[in-house]
Amino acid sequence: MNKIDLSNKRAVVTGAAQGIGLAIVQRLLESGAAVSLWDRDADLLAQVCSQLEGKVDSQVLDITVPEAVADAASATQAALGGIDILVNNAGIAGASKKTWEYDLAEWQAVIDLDLTAVFLCCRAVAPMMMAQNYGRIVNIASIAGKEGNPNASAYSAAKAGVIGLTKSLGKELADYDIAVNCITPAAAKTRIFDQISQEHIDYMLSKIPRGRFL
Repeated sequence: MNKIDLSNKRAVVTGAAQGIGLAIVQRLLESGAAVSLWDRDADLLAQVCSQLEGKVDSQVLDITVPEAVADAASATQAALGGIDILVNNAGIAGASKKTWEYDLAEWQAVIDLDLTAVFLCCRAVAPMMMAQNYGRIVNIASIAGKEGNPNASAYSAAKAGVIGLTKSLGKELADYDIAVNCITPAAAKTRIFDQISQEHIDYMLSKIPRGRFL
């Protein structure tokens, strides 16, 4: 697999203890970066970190809590000496329901983690990157944010918001040599599928020309 040289770079990955987040962590470490894994599952995070090779830091936190994000950013900066790369990966699918059936608390939980937490992490880390005049921010959005999936209005709306946030922040930080990008993957078969109805899984699969998930 092709690699880029990330020696001496310091990265943060949210939702890092499993799935796509863990795969990103492993790739960053293989490329020479030091990586701070942010996750709220303390036991799983400790287990994962014990198996990784390279310079690893870990922060147990709920990234929907502003104070926790600020504290984790400061702790990571102290542990690694700075933050060059931020990958906002953490997220949930939310309930598979029609929009008019959505409970407000369920809606808010998806928005809080899938959109507001991305804002909170960017807000905490961007000033550190600005001070060093360098940074790379990658936000994991979704094809749902571009197309809008039925029975997933909260998730689709949150991911659309991430796309808009990425565009705004990228323009704000361009003068500091900080690139802000997002990717919009189709569905990948990870533990997030445990949150989704079979009907919705079948719908997503029907939209993939090759008929298979990542």
